[in-house]
Parts: sequence; structure tokens; C-alpha cells
Amino acid sequence: MRAQSSATASPRIAVGAASAKTGGASFGTVQAALGVVAFSLTFPATAWGLEGFGPWSLIAVRSILAAAVAGVCLPALRVAPPERRHWLGLAVVGAGVVLGFPLLTTLALQTSTTAHAAVVVGLLPLTTALLSALRVGTRPSRTFWIAALAGAAAVIAFTVQQSGGALTSADAYLFAALLVCAAGYTEGGRLAREMPGWQVIGWALVLCLPLTVPMAAVALSYEPVHLTAHSVTGLLWVAIGSQFLGLVVWYRGMAAIGIPKASQLQLAQPLLTLVWSVLLLGEHLPVAAPLTAAAVLVCIAVTQRARG
Repeated sequence: MRAQSSATASPRIAVGAASAKTGGASFGTVQAALGVVAFSLTFPATAWGLEGFGPWSLIAVRSILAAAVAGVCLPALRVAPPERRHWLGLAVVGAGVVLGFPLLTTLALQTSTTAHAAVVVGLLPLTTALLSALRVGTRPSRTFWIAALAGAAAVIAFTVQQSGGALTSADAYLFAALLVCAAGYTEGGRLAREMPGWQVIGWALVLCLPLTVPMAAVALSYEPVHLTAHSVTGLLWVAIGSQFLGLVVWYRGMAAIGIPKASQLQLAQPLLTLVWSVLLLGEHLPVAAPLTAAAVLVCIAVTQRARG
């Protein structure tokens, strides 16, 4: 009887473990998706912020504000400093997502529309998956790569068509931002497997303070500041929403479902950004947007089902 009970219990335990794993993956997908929603507001919020701040001031102040939130949370929760082996990875995260991507895209948005800048996040999922394969050793399936390339191609074609096929002076900033952000995402996703995601971005923000504080002091002395409802709202969102909370759920999501699959959720980000641009900035929504959205959502569904 005991042997029979044990044999009966084993499948139940296996089913329970599988259900827990599925539930964890689903929750990870939700967290990564929330990160994408937060990031999709970054470009419109940056455009608002630039109404009252210079580009260097906006980047430095947003990083300091986000670091202040992290600086309160880390000691309040008695979080021990990271191990020495993690500091190099945190430096990559800081250079990529705390300083590099925000600075380069903010400089680009001075002469580029949010629609054109969306080409960066259109290419970001594929670039992140490529760097992940090199850095972490992930090996997605052929179906995954086909769907990822198709989704990236759809987004690129959409954004290039909307810009008239002409490259702007901001393209150098945008492509550089693409590379540094993908590196930061990859390293952050790797670190989030060994420490909570909010600690990854929290320590990266704190690590950048020796650079951002002097940058803010110099920038604010040269760039005029005009506080308006738009500029303050934009600053607060890019600092708290995009720079901290968005990255917290994003890194947690990547740790749960894997860097390549999480990165493909960002294929929807350019289209979400266009929607916010219409609602918040009054930009015209292109007719091709619904068709591109449908194509991208199909690609996302394929990548999420494809085995890594």
C-alpha cells in the first residue's frame, strides 16, 4: 500500500512542479511586458523633459533621482553589497542602461521624432538576443530566429518608411544606443539570475553616482532650466518609471523566462511608443501602424512558443 501511495504521489508532485514552473514563467512574462510598457513611455516623456531641461541636465538629474530611490530602498531593506565578482557586470549595466542609452537617445531626440527613434527599440530585441547568445551561451531554435528577424524587419520597414527613407544626423546616436543598451540588458538579465532584479538596477544606479553628480552640477550651470508641468512630469517618469521601476520588472522577467524570449516582447515597444506619441505629443498615427502591429504580435507569439 505504501509503495502504491508513493507511486501515486510521484506523478502528482511532478504535475505540481510543472504547474509551478508554468506559473512562474507566466508571471515572468507579465513582468517583462510591464517593463516594455514602462519603456514605451520613455521617448514621449523625454520629449516632455526636453521642453524644460537641456539633454545633459535631463540625463544626469534623472539618474540621480532614480539612484536616490535605490539608495533609500537598499539600506532600508538591509541589502548587503554585491559580491566582488558582480561589480564588473553592474558596471556594464550602468554604462549601458543608466548612462549610455538614455544619453544617446536624448541627444538623438533633439533632432529626431519619436517615430524615427523607435527604430532603435525595433532592433533592440534582435541585438539583445544576439549578445545573449554570445555572452550567456543561449541557443534559441531556428524558428525563434526566423520569427525574431521577421519581427525586426517589420519594425524597421515601418519606421524607415515613415521617415521617408532618409537617414538623419541622429542615426549615429541611435545605433550606438542600440549596442550599449543591448549589452546592459544582457548583463542585467544574467545578474538577475543571481540577485533580485531591483538590486541589479539599484546598485548600477548607485555605482554611477560619482559620474552623474558632477555631470549634473556642470550641466545645470550651463543649460537653462524651465520648470513646466510637462518637463517635471517627463523628468519624473524617465527617472522613476523608466530608469528604476521599469528596469526592476524587466530584469525579473528576463530572469524568469530567459533573455531571448523577454527581449522579443520589445518588438511591440515601438508601436506602443507611437500610440503614446499620438496621445501625449499630438503626433499623427500612420495608417500602416495597425498592419505592423498585427505582424509584430504574430512574431511575438511565435518567439514565445519557440523553444530556446
